[in-house]
Amino acid sequence: MALYEHVYLARQDISPQQVETLTAQFKGIITSLGGTVGKTEYWGVKSLAYRIKKNRKAHFTLLNIDAPPAAITELERQQGINEDILRVLTLRVDELEEGPSAQLRKRDDDDRGGERRGGGGGSRGDRSERRPRRDEGRLEGDME
Repeated sequence: MALYEHVYLARQDISPQQVETLTAQFKGIITSLGGTVGKTEYWGVKSLAYRIKKNRKAHFTLLNIDAPPAAITELERQQGINEDILRVLTLRVDELEEGPSAQLRKRDDDDRGGERRGGGGGSRGDRSERRPRRDEGRLEGDME
């Protein structure tokens, strides 16, 4: 069987409980066709880069799937019929990522506040002072 990362976007006006119900329904489709769903991550409601079916935000959910291609085809067909699903992306991968996805790690970093790697505003001990600009020290009338 093949390994897949599957992300679907659900309408913003449904509740998180309804998204969980959809996820359970999709897991059922995969398992009934001989596959397994490893990791499931709900990423929350996020803004979209552009409107999709008059929606500016959507619920994002990731599924790590180990299933035959026929199961993925049926899953995508069912999601295409469902009015609550805006978009679907399925990628075939060589191995599934263990632990939290990059999206969840990003959210954890955001929750901690300003503790980002390479975060800014501190002293630049590794750099020398900037040399003055050519026009510094001139008055407005001195411009040539």
